[in-house]
Amino acid sequence: MAVTKAPEDAYTAAPFVPEGAGLTALRKAAADCRGCPLHENATQTVFGAGNAHARVMLVGEQPGDQEDRQGKPFVGPAGKLLDRALAEAGMDPADAYVTNAVKHFKFTRAEPRKRRIHKAPSLREMTACGPWLAAELALVEPELIVVLGATAGKALLGSSFRVGEVRGTVLEREIHGRPERLVPTVHPSSVLRAQDDKDRKAAYEGLVADLKVAARALG
Repeated sequence: MAVTKAPEDAYTAAPFVPEGAGLTALRKAAADCRGCPLHENATQTVFGAGNAHARVMLVGEQPGDQEDRQGKPFVGPAGKLLDRALAEAGMDPADAYVTNAVKHFKFTRAEPRKRRIHKAPSLREMTACGPWLAAELALVEPELIVVLGATAGKALLGSSFRVGEVRGTVLEREIHGRPERLVPTVHPSSVLRAQDDKDRKAAYEGLVADLKVAARALG
């Protein structure tokens, strides 16, 4: 019998999120999430990681190739650059909780066995994954959320979000029923994609400057 897939407007992780669970139980449950089709091609779910009582939560877009293979967020080149930028901004990466708006790697390939190319998740896929992020926020209760890039911003703040308009500022919004303070900035992968060394240096310095705003907001 053919399997009938849920229509896109019915995508949601909600039925897979156990009520009253701690982070360990959430991570285990997320491994079996079938709330949208992204699980079909990804190697595994990549749940959040880090200090369960962190004052700051860093929210990115989705796992990348290395994250998908290792099952941990921000372990690839962008994650290493982020750790360096956090330290330079006066924030200890070990004190943070890091996660993504979408927990499965979405990608495309030009040909079989070729390198997997990152593909931005749709708004519906971000919305479907929202219950996981809401559960993480409710448990960690961070004092500040650092929003890494446009996709994370859209997932948290709506489809009209533009990172260039609000980066490096402290926003106050209600997110998943909780009042939150947020500092948006670019995703560290955008620094790596800069055209040349000069542009990359400027992009990195901009990221560090935004993270210094976050560090000051934490006091």
